[in-house]
Amino acid sequence: MKLNINNEIKKYAVEVICLLYILLFIYAAVSKFLDFENFQVQIGQSPLLSVYASWLSWMVPVMELITASALLVPKFRFVALYASLSLMVMFSAYIFIMLNYSDFVPCSCGGILEKMSWNVHLIFNVIFVFLAILAILLSENKISKYEGNLNTLRSLKGILGVNIFSTLIIIILFISSERIMHKNNPFLRRYPQHPILFSKNIDLKFNSYYFAGTAENKLYLGNYTDPLHIIEMDSNLENQKVFKISFDQKNIPFTMVTIKIRGKYFYLIDGTVPKIFRGRIKDWKVTEEIEGMPFFTLAEPTDSTQFIVRTNNGRNSSNLIGLFDSKASPKVKYNSKLLQQQIDGVFDTDGILLFAVDLKKVVYIYYYRNEIVSADQNLNMLQKSHTIDSISKARVRVAYLKHYSERTMSAPPLMVNAHAGVSGNLLFIHSKIKGQLEDNKLWDEAFIIDVYDLHKQIYLFSFPIYSIEDKKLQSFLVTKTHLYAIIGNQLAGYELRNILKKQINSLENKSDR
Repeated sequence: MKLNINNEIKKYAVEVICLLYILLFIYAAVSKFLDFENFQVQIGQSPLLSVYASWLSWMVPVMELITASALLVPKFRFVALYASLSLMVMFSAYIFIMLNYSDFVPCSCGGILEKMSWNVHLIFNVIFVFLAILAILLSENKISKYEGNLNTLRSLKGILGVNIFSTLIIIILFISSERIMHKNNPFLRRYPQHPILFSKNIDLKFNSYYFAGTAENKLYLGNYTDPLHIIEMDSNLENQKVFKISFDQKNIPFTMVTIKIRGKYFYLIDGTVPKIFRGRIKDWKVTEEIEGMPFFTLAEPTDSTQFIVRTNNGRNSSNLIGLFDSKASPKVKYNSKLLQQQIDGVFDTDGILLFAVDLKKVVYIYYYRNEIVSADQNLNMLQKSHTIDSISKARVRVAYLKHYSERTMSAPPLMVNAHAGVSGNLLFIHSKIKGQLEDNKLWDEAFIIDVYDLHKQIYLFSFPIYSIEDKKLQSFLVTKTHLYAIIGNQLAGYELRNILKKQINSLENKSDR
């Protein structure tokens, strides 16, 4: 009689556990299907599952429904309990790896489970793991009665095997997904939680301002319509000061003057003249001219005597990258292999020229294709890498006028990379191409910034900068603590969170060892 009572208790305990699993799996699966698009986007942003999102987003809820159905049938219940255990171990291993080995933890759950914190969710899953183990052990008597002697030791071996197998699957998915995302990205973006935090924005009144640079925790803005006008403010966009550069223009026919700040110096630049003048930011007085400059369209100071320039002196007046050194002879040398012509050599090679101060690297990002060119300070090619989109050939149409003496675009081009900035070892690119499994609403409301590690030559993650009053992003600048963006006539400041600060400082930490 006592034995029967014990068997009845075991039977009801197993029934209750199976019912809990049935409710859990059906609820989770239905929640995923009801909001399938959002679930697919979320799982596509997972550090573990990004590249497998297209089929995992279907397979997970389907497996949950199949397992729940099998738990309803007594004939398949014992096998279904092992399947339930395997799923819950996988979910638990997934969360554990996310919490301990990932920089960010997006949610990919459904319904009320989405409201749980990740730590609470892990505890919830572990409880269900133990419930499945308990149900399997309690079911062994019934199994042994009808299908032979299944002892506790055999059940424990089976449980251990399921745990190891399920955990290994998640580890393999994590390792392979990381490798594919970093090196062979199928155009899937990752959006970590709040890598930047909005701090303040100020009204500049006009949309003619641009970033001249930073120095000693000060931010400097230039103005295209008033070239000698400089605004200085601290990193929190406070304590504004206005300066006027002291300079006798000597009737020089300037057409497009810009100011660049490098350390304690400022540079007054116009490549159409061509002229570069230098002075110190302590008094804002032009004190010398950099003699012997060639005509150029872009210029980046690398130190007090060297400049990286882009000119149109190549074959068929195509774009060409050169190094100007006022102390060398000859003063200018070019590397014709850095920029690759696809169509006309001008529009198809147009792009953004940057100098990564900490890495001593020249970085060139094409506007109309997914390529990043890196060279050392002497213009020796280091590497050609790619942004994560699939636009490898520039989509521009060129028309030639006046017997091929002038050229213009005959149709609007497909813009791939609109703006870029560099800080430490990180490259930030404002992308104009929507990736897979991305929310249309996000692209309507924000500008997407992709982050790359220039040292490792890999994609890291992305984040949005939300628009202000539906204005366009004019430019942005990144320091080791902040990101600043000019949106229309608004200057917005964002504090970098730890996920970005750690990446920026990773190169310094390595060099200190």
